[in-house]
Amino acid sequence: MTIETTDIRSSPNEQIVHAARVLGRSEARHKVFEEIHRGKKRIKTVTEIVSRTGLSRMRVLQEARRLYNNRIVKQRRVNGELAYERGDFYSQNKKKILRLASNKRALENYPTKWTPKASTVIVNLPVSRKTIDIEPLSIDEIDSFNRVTTVQLAPDMKNVPILEETFKRGLQKILDEQGRFKDWGGETDDLFSTRLILKGRRMNVAFGLKGRGTRGKLTPKKMGKQGDQIQRLFRAPADVFLVQYWNQIDESVLEQMKAFAIAKSVLNGKRIYYGIIDGQDTLRILQAYRECFERAREKET
Repeated sequence: MTIETTDIRSSPNEQIVHAARVLGRSEARHKVFEEIHRGKKRIKTVTEIVSRTGLSRMRVLQEARRLYNNRIVKQRRVNGELAYERGDFYSQNKKKILRLASNKRALENYPTKWTPKASTVIVNLPVSRKTIDIEPLSIDEIDSFNRVTTVQLAPDMKNVPILEETFKRGLQKILDEQGRFKDWGGETDDLFSTRLILKGRRMNVAFGLKGRGTRGKLTPKKMGKQGDQIQRLFRAPADVFLVQYWNQIDESVLEQMKAFAIAKSVLNGKRIYYGIIDGQDTLRILQAYRECFERAREKET
């Protein structure tokens, strides 16, 4: 069964902000978005969009594809020609989205449920410590990754990052997770699975993955365009939360994860596990489960 890992309808304000960020200040992208959502006609062919916008066919295809990849429009075929279908929500909020896309300050100040206001997160909860049940994890403690215990702590080889999508598929092979997980700007997690085994029990896990495009030590500011990836990660309905990166992970990442684990534990009334997988542990996973990642690489070609 195909599983989608995100629900873009979860928060209207977040959906508006997501669309505005995708549009950015590209005049051509604004024209394509506005034309697709103009009038009563739900589906418009590329030829129709070209005619109304005055843009070249290639440019229309490029910009419409970007909107489609970010789940702002749907892609269809009409009499053999590529066409795009508008979304009712975006049609209703078209003017607001275009205004925010053109005004960076207004976009930054637009309120959403999960927009962070600072890179340091402070959680003040008037609750008893007895209601807090959290536990930090390393991959050595997770049954699903038990083969890493056969690999030395610091393998003597160069850690060369692979594509994030390939690493994600490799993790799916390890977990025997068959779902499909697509990236988009407002996702809560990069990979969600109900098949992680921890201490002999099957649990839900949410992974936040940082690909090879990130450089240097990983800090909260480098996690998401607004530094909000950890916040969004803890929105997932999981028991275990893990952040993976190809290099060193700053302790501030763990501190922020701990803060959100506390909040999650108190609100849900259950134990929450959290941890990081840094460059050294990532390399151990690649070595211990080499065949999983080799199969994942085969899909690249």
